Amino acid sequence: MNKFKITIGYLYGECMNIYGDTGNIIALQKRAAWRGIKVTIQNITLNDKLEPGKVDLFFFGGGQDQAQNLVAQDLKSTGKGKVIKKEIERGVPLLSICGGYQLLGEYYQPHEGPKLPGVGLFPVYTVAGDKRMIGNIVVRLSALSCPDKIGTADDFIVGFENHSGKTYLKEGAKPLGKVIKGFGNNGEDKTEGCIYKNAVGCYIHGSLLPKNPQLADWLLEKALEVKYGETVNLKPLDDTLELLAHQAAMDKFS
Repeated sequence: MNKFKITIGYLYGECMNIYGDTGNIIALQKRAAWRGIKVTIQNITLNDKLEPGKVDLFFFGGGQDQAQNLVAQDLKSTGKGKVIKKEIERGVPLLSICGGYQLLGEYYQPHEGPKLPGVGLFPVYTVAGDKRMIGNIVVRLSALSCPDKIGTADDFIVGFENHSGKTYLKEGAKPLGKVIKGFGNNGEDKTEGCIYKNAVGCYIHGSLLPKNPQLADWLLEKALEVKYGETVNLKPLDDTLELLAHQAAMDKFS
């Protein structure tokens, strides 16, 4: 029996899950279970308290402006935003997509209404755009790539984006990667996403992790390493079908 177990914190899943982002939770849970790792899913929603040290990996999906308004208020009023930021500082991994990514930046300015303050985890800010950026996306990784993997499928992630918000990286921010096909952060500078320590923010739905198992495993490894204080090399899985789907997307869209 595997000695490892982790708790995945699903942030605001009932109101920030508009493009099937829960598939990422399923992918993490399954890839851990196939290796004998016990997973507990902790749903963290409006008005809940979040205690430090209780979550080993966070996931934060996307939502509409109305939901984002409620969540932005809750992150501040309950103190969850401060806890999340402190947890990421100590290395806890996080994946955030679209609206979740925006609210973990410095702020989001919608078309109407006041600016929504963000958690300030990622050195980015977002403003509502006039054009919807929608379609398949291929990104060459810049922050997660290893020298021995350059030129392989592990260097790229594929997925689907659907957003009008335009996110801009501040000086010194690390993009997740360079857009090969699609719009990315803002449709202008060819960057996609942002990475800070073991936290990833991006616009890639899809769901992202089933199509990109290497990213799912990276998140799981980091969660286990931070929790147990040791280097973790996950047992390889048979990803034949996942990699065929990944390559098919690469061939068609890049």
